[in-house]
Amino acid sequence: MPDPASTKLEDARIVAVLWDDYGKDKDGGARERLILHYSPLVKFVAGRVAAGLPQSIEQSDLVSYGIFGLIDAIDKFDPERGFKFETYAISRIKGAIIDELRSIDWVPRSIRSKARAIERAYSKLENELKRSPDDTEMATELGVTEAELGQTLSQISFVGIVALDEVVNTGEKGGGTTTVGDTVADKVNDPVAAFEVEEMKHLLADAINRMPDRERLVLTLYYYEALTLAEIGTVLGVTESRVCQIHTKAILQLRGRLIEPPSERAE
Repeated sequence: MPDPASTKLEDARIVAVLWDDYGKDKDGGARERLILHYSPLVKFVAGRVAAGLPQSIEQSDLVSYGIFGLIDAIDKFDPERGFKFETYAISRIKGAIIDELRSIDWVPRSIRSKARAIERAYSKLENELKRSPDDTEMATELGVTEAELGQTLSQISFVGIVALDEVVNTGEKGGGTTTVGDTVADKVNDPVAAFEVEEMKHLLADAINRMPDRERLVLTLYYYEALTLAEIGTVLGVTESRVCQIHTKAILQLRGRLIEPPSERAE
């Protein structure tokens, strides 16, 4: 029986050779084999994205969109920079899927409007209260009942997948903007770009650390531990739909904090 460790090392060696061949002369055969080798990443990302989408959107379509992101990642990746390809590619794949979803306008305007209203309410109340508002305070600010707030969060739950790809204020005098996706840099040799990546990491870490325990835990389990919403529900002892609500609320809180002016964040 083959030794798993030896097999893994041999696979890594083969992939390294493919990258070397492709890097030297853009060998088409090596490129195709790299695409085939990393194609499971596309299915993984498509599955994560599909978890919160309407059933009318087929996962197979998401995979098709994601393949273009994988190809783009392979074409632009530089192994000599020392970054792990999988991390770089996942961002590109997800970006390609989201771009295509946006192009077909898969989110109704009314839902986008509700999401932005909740973001603004979170930002306003956190600035006033100097803490995260609870559901009662949010419902009062929005002029709805807590039950209606929960229903709205359920309606916009699938908007959360694009939340961190929206424009974020960088605080530059000229009104400069960036996106979290831009911080996955293929330009890390640029000192300015490297500084922006570190700054975004600090902003994200600070925003997440100020969240209530439950929202912070859901984000950690979903984005860092790669658990599904159903698995997180088992951990927390709640239904998958409730986890989806918590995730949506956490993402909208995070967006509210990231898009607020730097002067207000510093208060």
